[in-house]
Amino acid sequence: MTKRTGVSLEIQQPTGNPSEKLNLMLASNDLSDIMAISRGDLLSKYIAAGALTPLNDLIDQYGPHIKEMYGDMLNKTRHTDGKNYYLANWYGLEQYPVFGFLMRMDVLKELGATDKAENGQPFTAQEFVDLLKKFKEKYPTVNGKNTYPLTFNGENTGAITGTFKGMFGLMPYYETNGEIKADVKDPKYIEMIKFMNSLYTQGMIDPEWATNKTQQYEQKLASGTIFSTADAFWNAGKPNAILKAEAKDQSKNEEAQFFPYKVVADGVDPAKTTYGPKSSLGWDGIGISKSNKDPVRAIQFLDFLASEEGQYLLMWGVEGVHWDMKDGKHVPKPEVLEGFKKDWAGYSTKSGIRKWTWTIKNGPGSDGTPYDLIGRYETDKVAELAIKNLADTSFDTALYDNLGPSGGTPEAIMQQKVNELSSKYFPRMVMAPTEGEAVQLYDKMLQEMETAGLSELEKVYTKNFTERSELWK
Repeated sequence: MTKRTGVSLEIQQPTGNPSEKLNLMLASNDLSDIMAISRGDLLSKYIAAGALTPLNDLIDQYGPHIKEMYGDMLNKTRHTDGKNYYLANWYGLEQYPVFGFLMRMDVLKELGATDKAENGQPFTAQEFVDLLKKFKEKYPTVNGKNTYPLTFNGENTGAITGTFKGMFGLMPYYETNGEIKADVKDPKYIEMIKFMNSLYTQGMIDPEWATNKTQQYEQKLASGTIFSTADAFWNAGKPNAILKAEAKDQSKNEEAQFFPYKVVADGVDPAKTTYGPKSSLGWDGIGISKSNKDPVRAIQFLDFLASEEGQYLLMWGVEGVHWDMKDGKHVPKPEVLEGFKKDWAGYSTKSGIRKWTWTIKNGPGSDGTPYDLIGRYETDKVAELAIKNLADTSFDTALYDNLGPSGGTPEAIMQQKVNELSSKYFPRMVMAPTEGEAVQLYDKMLQEMETAGLSELEKVYTKNFTERSELWK
């Protein structure tokens, strides 16, 4: 990279909490030449403080590759003043699955669902419930331990709600009569709660789910006592590796793993399920700080990284060393793929491949090979079925990203209280003794949210949504 651009980098990787380090740097005005900041309140704070250089003129003069690669994304990542202060990474919408109901394929076949185990067809809600019941009846215990048809990671509520919201086709917010309301006000939300509560009261859900730590959750999945969970499919990687290794029939060890499936709630169009929320706006913002004494050189460097050549250099490595061009296509060397399989983090650090993901774009390059070599070039059986079953549920959350209030405002305190109430009541509603009590808890949650200022927050959501929609025209 230095050879191609003439730019040498001194990378600062903060130990501990990166946000604390970035806040301290902003407060002390001790800024790096180029800043990588997660999109959200902190990035907005940097922009509001005037710590980042507007990029519009620099891009016009020195950023041809940025213009070509980002296209309309530059319009969508403008600040409210119409200026661009950063370049996104992992930008652009990719039809790729996220959440799903993960089920053991071998058990699924044992329970009589062989026809849907691999054919890409969704399960109805009733079919899913029947499978859970059959599992409990057939396997009340495994190796002397109680079984549970369903368990969840209590430390990752977002994956739980993301999966069940996907089943019911819920969006990040509830749009009604031109207003943006909290998702809990969508009539489908309480139907989702009723469904989850019915699973719990029928004994289908692990009673310890809300207190499961990640390690404990992974151990349960690997123990053979669990049939299903609600999660992003990649989060079952560790348990799946154990299940494969310990499968009784090694000729079919792939089937011992948790595979992701689509379950569709009653009255919901399978094509309108929302298991795959992804933002085309990307993850982080890469900006040039006001402290940078040579912003022209900095934007020229970023323009190279944004180019197709830069993408492949960042994500594939050096031609002839890590990959070759054969028949017009990028082809990775076998030792590179093997190196990542053995030690992803270690090989990334050693080779530099995928170590820095500035300006990275989702999707394929001009030759059809993915920019993300390690994440997309080779997919395992679980990822392949995830794509088959759930890729069509991907949707762009960009219009809804960060609609909440700015940090440090009275509304931000309201938002924090509302979030706390949601976290407090969600497990209580799921684990209520009866459906009636679950509904009572839901009503109480809404009342307390209103007292905390939810209606005022919804005015902020609507205002920000309207302004963004206008800005993107």
